[in-house]
Amino acid sequence: MADLITERLEEFGLSVSAKPKAVFSSVGIVGCGQTGQRIALMIATMGIEVVFLEISKEKIEAGIKEIAEELDSRISHWGMTSGEKKATLTRIKGTLDYADFKDCDIVIEAILSRNREYALPTRKDVFKLIEAHTRPDCIIATNSTTTVITILSSELKQKDRCISMHISTTNPDANVMEIVKGHYTANWVLDKVRVFAKMINKVPIPVSESAGLVSARIFVPLMNEACDVLMEGVADLDSIDFVMRSSLGLPLGPFEMADKIGLDRVMRYCENLYNEFGDRKYIARPILKRLVRANLFGRKTGRGFYSYDELGNKIKPVNMNPTNLTPEI
Repeated sequence: MADLITERLEEFGLSVSAKPKAVFSSVGIVGCGQTGQRIALMIATMGIEVVFLEISKEKIEAGIKEIAEELDSRISHWGMTSGEKKATLTRIKGTLDYADFKDCDIVIEAILSRNREYALPTRKDVFKLIEAHTRPDCIIATNSTTTVITILSSELKQKDRCISMHISTTNPDANVMEIVKGHYTANWVLDKVRVFAKMINKVPIPVSESAGLVSARIFVPLMNEACDVLMEGVADLDSIDFVMRSSLGLPLGPFEMADKIGLDRVMRYCENLYNEFGDRKYIARPILKRLVRANLFGRKTGRGFYSYDELGNKIKPVNMNPTNLTPEI
């Protein structure tokens, strides 16, 4: 009698061990400020695990709390259920240790540094720490718009796995990811990041290496010109924003957009772009400087070019005097 041939049923089923590993199943984020939180939410709501790193337990707790509050806001606007909130939060973990990035497929640097001279060395150190604690096939990325990826990766042993991928956090509904292949970036990294963009419902847009990419390089001159028009008394602040929304179909006018981005952040865009290109069109205008010096950063502080309520709804413009450029507090 011929030998009976047997085969295990499990070999034909989708058991846990048999399931292929997703291209991106775990993402690391360095920094869980406003930008890091929004990136974490974009990724976690797509079913991908997120590990974010902060410098203290207090900052981790604050980050989780603010993410939960954002999810509560979505629930109140019928954009999410309580069950979806719970599932999303279970995918987001905080850590103080770079070693917890060991299983990540990509780690995104999203730190905030207010001092330009301090920012570059800090970001380079972050890249070195990510490299030391991740697999050789883990992609190292930055979300910065004005820091060139080739500079950030220049001191690493594996420069080829670094890339810049700017996800708009000013408008979470924006479906674009600007992707920059640096001087050392390998083609396999570029191909994988394109896949990642599509996994989180973003359209990958290849951009040549340039400080500011497309978004910041075009927005900063627009913002500065709007400030010039205001200072010259051509029109008041509300009217300028209305004309830009109505005539060009923009969802927000330049002053409204600057308040949403954060005036301190816009100021950094101006400084970085001017230092890179030396063109006067990037120099921050006096009105912007005065507001930033007064710590009036826009929506996040409740005051900027406009005043805002606790929910971030616009109340009225800050009364500007074009003669002395001083906001009335």
